[in-house]
Amino acid sequence: MSDLGKPLILLGVVLIVVGILLVFAGKIPYLGKLPGDLHFRRGNVDIYIPVVTSIVLSLLVSAVLWLVSYFSKK
Repeated sequence: MSDLGKPLILLGVVLIVVGILLVFAGKIPYLGKLPGDLHFRRGNVDIYIPVVTSIVLSLLVSAVLWLVSYFSKK
C-alpha cells in the first residue's frame, strides 16, 4: 500500500500546479498569441489553432518531466 502513496502525492502536486496555471493562464502574456498560431474568421465562425503555443507548452512539459525523472533516479 505504501507503494501507491508516492504516485498519488505526485499526481496531487501535478493537479495543483495545473490548477494554478489555469487560474493565471489569462494573465500570462503572449500565451496563445505567438507567431505561427492560426486564426481564421469568416462571418460568425472563428477558428483558432494554437500550433506554436502547443509546441512551446509541449517542450516545457517535456523538460519538466525530464527534470523530475532525472532527479528521482538519484
